[in-house]
Amino acid sequence: MKTLTLSDGRTMAYREAGQGPPLVLLHGWSLSSAVFDELTAGLARDFRVLAFDLRGHGCSSPGEGYGLADFAADVRESLDLLSIPSAALLGWSLGGQVALRLAHDEPYLWTRLVLISTTPRFVSGSDWEGGLPEIQVRGMARKLSRQYQQTLQTFFEEQFVDGELDSARLEEIAALALPQGCTPHPEAALEALETLKTEDLRPLVAEINLATLVIHGSEDRVTPVAAGRFLAEQLPHGVLREVESAGHAPFLSRPHTVLAVLREFL
Repeated sequence: MKTLTLSDGRTMAYREAGQGPPLVLLHGWSLSSAVFDELTAGLARDFRVLAFDLRGHGCSSPGEGYGLADFAADVRESLDLLSIPSAALLGWSLGGQVALRLAHDEPYLWTRLVLISTTPRFVSGSDWEGGLPEIQVRGMARKLSRQYQQTLQTFFEEQFVDGELDSARLEEIAALALPQGCTPHPEAALEALETLKTEDLRPLVAEINLATLVIHGSEDRVTPVAAGRFLAEQLPHGVLREVESAGHAPFLSRPHTVLAVLREFL
């Protein structure tokens, strides 16, 4: 684990492996860059992989705000500190929303974009079926306030559908993705969940001109596959790869399939 000191004194933690063209990885809500350790090992043969902990998550310092623009600003400053003028960008779930914001606001930074289990709007509505019901998201927030660790554990388990993994592999993944000491700051988890509840990136999607690979599990219960199909249809250069019988984390449950698709695209 490495750290950078940002201009306001906070630290930005990241994992780095490999050599070659830079590839930035952004993790999902309530987790950390540790979730990408297996994926990083597979990609490090061809890329300089930089997996960041979003602010308030993993080993990165908490911050004043947890909007997509706040997360994106930290990533942008980190690349400046590392003297990286451009990179490929991969975001998963919340990290995918941060990646969409970065791709839209600073397109010159990125060579290619990968969105895994990403939705432009986390909550559903009368005109949107690619999210969770708002009442469910509000319930998550209440549970976080009362039973923090248990709520995070339950959310992690819901990322996999019945029969997707055997018990041994689930334990292996949990040990990888939830290492000791990597629980997000409670304030970060709650405020980032509020960001997920309120942000709507649909108006921006058609303006992102990067070559984009959308990977989505066909049985995703956190961000329904309809969200991935929408992104692939609306992005000017988007292509979709649905991973059959996979849930919200196909790079963990179908690592060889996802790695092969990624290496071909990148």
